[in-house]
Parts: sequence; C-alpha cells; structure tokens
Amino acid sequence: MIHVKINGLTLSNMGFVVLLKGVQDPRTLPIFIGGAEAQAIALRLDNVKIPRPMTHDLTKNIIDSLECRLKRVVINELVETTFYAVLVMERDGLEMEVDARPSDAIALGMRCAAPLYVTQKVMEAAGIVIEDKDGKINEPGESGADTKEEVLSPREIIEQLKAKMEQAVVEERYEEAARLRDELKRFAQSHTKN
Repeated sequence: MIHVKINGLTLSNMGFVVLLKGVQDPRTLPIFIGGAEAQAIALRLDNVKIPRPMTHDLTKNIIDSLECRLKRVVINELVETTFYAVLVMERDGLEMEVDARPSDAIALGMRCAAPLYVTQKVMEAAGIVIEDKDGKINEPGESGADTKEEVLSPREIIEQLKAKMEQAVVEERYEEAARLRDELKRFAQSHTKN
C-alpha cells in the first residue's frame, strides 16, 4: 500500500477533485467527489469550526462512543471510473473493514486523524505525476513536493462555481448552467447550515 496525503482540493470543469499525493511516491491520485464531500474536506483543511456536527463529525462521535478506532482509510479498488474504499476499524483488538465511498472515507479519516493509503494497483491504474510550475516533476522529499496543490476555501469554491455557471450561460450551455446552479445552491445551503 502507498501512504498518501491530501495535496489539494480543486474545482475542474467536471466537478470537485481531491488530489492524493504519495508520501514516498511521486504519483498523485485525482478523485472526483461531490460538493458536500468537498465542503467537508475543505472545512477540515481550513480548520473551520462549526457550531453543530455535520455528518462526518457525527460519524466520528458515534465511532468514539462505541469505543472503536479508525485505524486507516484505504482506497482499494477502481472499477471502470469508480473508486472504492474501506475504513479499517478496530474494537477490542479486532479489526473490521467497512465499505465506504472514498470521499466520505477521506472526510471521516481527517476527523479521526487516520492515515490514508492507496493500493498499488489503484495507483498504477489512475495515478499521475504532476509537474510544478516550472515543468519539473516533484519527487518525494524535494522542495515543493509536499506543498498543497490548491486548497480552496468554501467561499472560493462558491466563487468558482458562480464563474463556471456564468461562463456556461454566456456560451449558451444551459443544461450545464442549470446543473452548476443546482450544485451551487446545494453547496451554499450546506455551507450555511448550523
């Protein structure tokens, strides 16, 4: 298994992408995720405190109250274009695996301070090497290799969604504009909930 860290959260023309960079591996695994999960990850990356627990915070509280421990998160499968993950839990010395979507597993793992891994076969199938601004490939341990690619705050995500929606309207791509409008509305509502 390859130990990875979150290297960035960005918005592409196809949606939100979380970038998982190998700690001792030059490859990065990009995974497309939904808006709610992007928000959950962004809030944790930005250390934003919220007054009431959101879904991933609630799940962590349940795990804690059941005296379980989340030992690690593993992105373990790629079937066509869908990634799969497992939560490796421990209770009373016994390990168990729980199936999870990678985005939810990452968001929960961040709250539980659990390490994140990608299997070798998944990294070989979908991992990429990202070059820095000068076209240089970042190798593990090099300066710049461990810096975040682009971490967006919830406010920046909302701004990017608005800009993409406006551009879609200008280019008369109305179905995409409507999809972006709905995504923006869901993201903004979930970000302002208490």
